[in-house]
Amino acid sequence: MALVEGCKHALEITVPVAEIEQETERAVAAITVKVRLPGFRPGKAPPSLVKTRFAGDIRQEVLDKLVPRAFNQTVKKEHLQVVGQPNVSEVHFHAGEPLKFKAEFEVAPEFELGEYQGIAATYAEPEAPESDVNKRIEELRDRKAEYVNEDPRPLVDGDYAVISLESLSGVAERVQQDELILKIGDEATLTAFTENLRGTSPGDEREFDVTYPADYERETLAGRTVRFKASVKAVRRKELPELNDEFAKDLGDYQNLDEVKDAIRKAILAEREHRAQDDTKHQIIEKLVDAHEFAVPDVYVDRQIEQGLETQLRQLASQGIDPRQLKLDWQKIREAQKDRATRDVRASLILDKIADREAIGATQEEVDREVQRYARQQREAVAMVRAKLQKDGTLNRIAGQIRTEKTLSFLFDKARKEAPKPEEKIEEKKEEAVGE
Repeated sequence: MALVEGCKHALEITVPVAEIEQETERAVAAITVKVRLPGFRPGKAPPSLVKTRFAGDIRQEVLDKLVPRAFNQTVKKEHLQVVGQPNVSEVHFHAGEPLKFKAEFEVAPEFELGEYQGIAATYAEPEAPESDVNKRIEELRDRKAEYVNEDPRPLVDGDYAVISLESLSGVAERVQQDELILKIGDEATLTAFTENLRGTSPGDEREFDVTYPADYERETLAGRTVRFKASVKAVRRKELPELNDEFAKDLGDYQNLDEVKDAIRKAILAEREHRAQDDTKHQIIEKLVDAHEFAVPDVYVDRQIEQGLETQLRQLASQGIDPRQLKLDWQKIREAQKDRATRDVRASLILDKIADREAIGATQEEVDREVQRYARQQREAVAMVRAKLQKDGTLNRIAGQIRTEKTLSFLFDKARKEAPKPEEKIEEKKEEAVGE
């Protein structure tokens, strides 16, 4: 046995003549039963004739049987855990001589598990200050707002203009909206709309150009200068509901505003605790990967890259983007993701070994709970969903995900958690603001 590099191994395997002859006889017998030769009843043709007529088929049948059998027997004897399929080459197969071939393959990595308990990582205790609760309350008020028509008058900043809009030039696909509501002077409203509509009254019409930024979300308009005709139909003001117990009851199963605030506070704390724990777990994983340097099979890395690419393709498709139209260099993308994929594979192997050592696994109850949740989402019977998940292997993946999450929670509980530095807290506040 030869270790080529990292997880790559090579074996030169020999199959004795006696074993070849036995397999050849079996192949001849199997073919004799199936073939029909002139002058002979089915299955009664002489073996010598069958060997002559079907020499190529017999040779291939013998190789197809002996090569994988000899390979599997050899790696089992050498106690090698093979991953992926071997690459067979240098096949020497001649009459009266032993069969010889070379098999190159990868094996699962072996590594010693270092210290994994008590890893230092920062963890920010979640907070839900009153200002954040009030901000959420205001967002709820905004969703419940009513837009009331005012008597006709010139539009000013802060007004909501109801307009009809149609494109005159500058875009291939004609834009036409009978009722579009824009807030004059708002940062979300393109400046050209505000400047050209400010001062107009219901019944007025304007023609003007609007230049859209290159990164505008609607691709047909991004980077284009479009000429529009806009007709002002109405002026509206936004009326927010009063903050009282009636507002609380309108939101759901609440009796008063304090109950709403309490529910919002708990939700904020839960969101931030989840985010803070995820960040700490990520730190722990990165430190474990840094502390465990070992080679990983290319087949694992390639699979990780493919899974990542499939996820990205699904995201593009969900946004209505055809990846084939992007003219991407997939080979460069794969190369760019190789380092990250290698670290992810190493992390997964480390977590598996920790789970084995700590006897961490998914219980049947935990798997059942996930199956039931999935069945509710799909609005299908639990038994039907379970059978489907069992058939396509998803049930095992669910158990694996639960095991990984439990292992991460174990590492989090055992970690030496430290408060983040002041500058790190500021950065976290920014990220929370973006996430919310």
